[in-house]
Amino acid sequence: MSTIPVTEGPVDPAARPVEPPAGITDPRLARQIAFLLEIDQLKSVLRQSHLIDLSRRENDAEHSWHLAMLAVVLGEYAAVEVNQGRVIRMLLIHDLVEVYAGDTFLYDTQAAAGQAEREHAAADRLFPQLPGDQADELRALWDEFEARRTPDARFARALDRVQPLLLNFYTGGSTWRPHGVTRADVLAHQKTIEDGSPALWEYVRIMIDEAVRRRYLLA
Repeated sequence: MSTIPVTEGPVDPAARPVEPPAGITDPRLARQIAFLLEIDQLKSVLRQSHLIDLSRRENDAEHSWHLAMLAVVLGEYAAVEVNQGRVIRMLLIHDLVEVYAGDTFLYDTQAAAGQAEREHAAADRLFPQLPGDQADELRALWDEFEARRTPDARFARALDRVQPLLLNFYTGGSTWRPHGVTRADVLAHQKTIEDGSPALWEYVRIMIDEAVRRRYLLA
């Protein structure tokens, strides 16, 4: 594989305003608004995947929105019944830590070795910026997504794997081909998809075989 940057990160935080306007007296609201402005950086974190029209690379905020829509449209294909609202919440927050940790390319094994540590450190920094009750709630959802021990989390994680595969296939392997990704590389993540949705895994399995046939993906 070619050399890939460890992460793709946000803009310089020094350029962002940090003080609320004069006259704001509700500290909880001010803290919530500050958090929402902080996570606006997610729009500047680029992923390796391209948009379907190949005009540019996708950013993390677009990825999270697309995943939420996958949950809405494909919820019937979860391995077992899930709480759609909780799945959507997980998908909307799962990459928030990348405002500090940056995005790590799935097929860069060297970068992936330190990914968990980077992202947990980022979570420790990010979520406490919210009021305590919301900080605890969102951190618990993020931890649940990462641990993949519940049906909601397993389905959410499956969708997180499926979405970039769809973008890759329907852009002719636009990320796979430059980085020399192989069929075995993709299949290494089979269980994450299959555990959350056997039906979606069957779709992906057929898609992978076709991608090899079309030479989007190395055999």
